[in-house]
Amino acid sequence: DLFQGVHLLLSLSIFTPLSKPFTSALDIPVKFVEKNVKLRGTLHHITEKGLEVEHIPISIPFITSIQRKCLLLVRLAGVELAPSGMAWLQQELKPRQMVWFQLLGRDDLALECLVLVNKGRFLSVCLNEEILRQGLGRTARIEGLHHDSRLYWKLHKRLLRAELRALKKNKGIWKGESYSERIRDRISNNKFVRTLKQFASWLRSSISR
Repeated sequence: DLFQGVHLLLSLSIFTPLSKPFTSALDIPVKFVEKNVKLRGTLHHITEKGLEVEHIPISIPFITSIQRKCLLLVRLAGVELAPSGMAWLQQELKPRQMVWFQLLGRDDLALECLVLVNKGRFLSVCLNEEILRQGLGRTARIEGLHHDSRLYWKLHKRLLRAELRALKKNKGIWKGESYSERIRDRISNNKFVRTLKQFASWLRSSISR
């Protein structure tokens, strides 16, 4: 009986962080961010600062508690959203829609995340990539991740590929310019040049290891 009681307490100590809703970005343990844990929640508002999401924890049947409703501010990591992107999100996402957000970083009270929504029974869409794929934003630095990490460049490569697809198809903010002009504009953008330099530095360091 004593062993069972200790085992139960240990189990609760492990699962409690996920059995209660996080009401603030600061409530989320650092190890969750470092491990890039994926959380779920319901969407409440879409603002210029990001998505306001109510965290829905993994429930344990015999643990019930009444929590006050607080919203987490979730940003689309690696994306500089255009005004048309905001309108697209408001049109595509429904109030109280379930979303999944993978933690990449935390900046004060905001979370930098990959945000996924279900499209059908077996398909999910990453909003970060879809925004860029539709030409409704630009790639940006992924805040919260070290720029020399493998994960950073793995994700940034995905986002750049999505943006390039919009460039080639003349979509969204890239409409009305020739492909060569659009590429030249991107190369002349300081952020883009810095990204390429960071990638070259990361590639050299990876090869030398």
